[in-house]
Amino acid sequence: MKDIQAKWDGIYLQRGGEPSASLVLQQNSYLLPEKGVALDLACGQGGNALLLAEAGLDVQAWDVSPVAIEQLQNLAHSKGLKVNAQVRDVTKHPPAINSVDVLVVSFFLERELCPALFAAIKPGGLLFYQTYCQQKVSQQGPTNPDYLLEDNELLQLFPQMKVRVYREDALLGKHNAGLRNQAILVAQK
Repeated sequence: MKDIQAKWDGIYLQRGGEPSASLVLQQNSYLLPEKGVALDLACGQGGNALLLAEAGLDVQAWDVSPVAIEQLQNLAHSKGLKVNAQVRDVTKHPPAINSVDVLVVSFFLERELCPALFAAIKPGGLLFYQTYCQQKVSQQGPTNPDYLLEDNELLQLFPQMKVRVYREDALLGKHNAGLRNQAILVAQK
C-alpha cells in the first residue's frame, strides 16, 4: 500500500486548482435523492464529494492518499461543507453491505471489488460510475489494460442493476466530439 500511497501523494501534491466532479455526476446530479448517505470511493481530491455535500447528502469520501484527503478536508471546510473524508484502502476495506444510498466511482477500476460495491448499495440506491476504456482515441488515462474497460464491460460488472444512463461512444463517428476514452453508467439497485 505504501507504494501506491506514495505514487498518488506525489500526483496530488502537484495538482493545482479546485477539483471538479466527474461528468457522470455533473450531468446526472438531478437523479440524486434529497437525503441519504453518499460515498465517493477512491475520491482523490474530492470533486464528487463536494458536489454530493452541496446536494445535501451525508457524504463519506475515501482514498488511499493522505495528501488528497487533507486537501479535500481543507476545501470542504473552507466551503462550509460537511464531508467525512478518510484515508482508506478500499480494496482491503470495502464499504459495508447496505451502507450507502449513493455510490460514486470515477477513474478507479478494480474488477474484483465490484460485487462488494454492489452489496454496499441499499435497495433503490444509485451507482454513478465513470472510467477509462480500451477503445480510446487518445492516450488519455492509463495504458495498462487491467485499468481499462473492454467494450460494454461496465454494464457486465453490475448486471443485477437497472441501467438508468449509459454512454460509451467508443471509436464511432467524429473522434473530436462526444465522450471519448471513457464509459459512464448510472444504475439503480
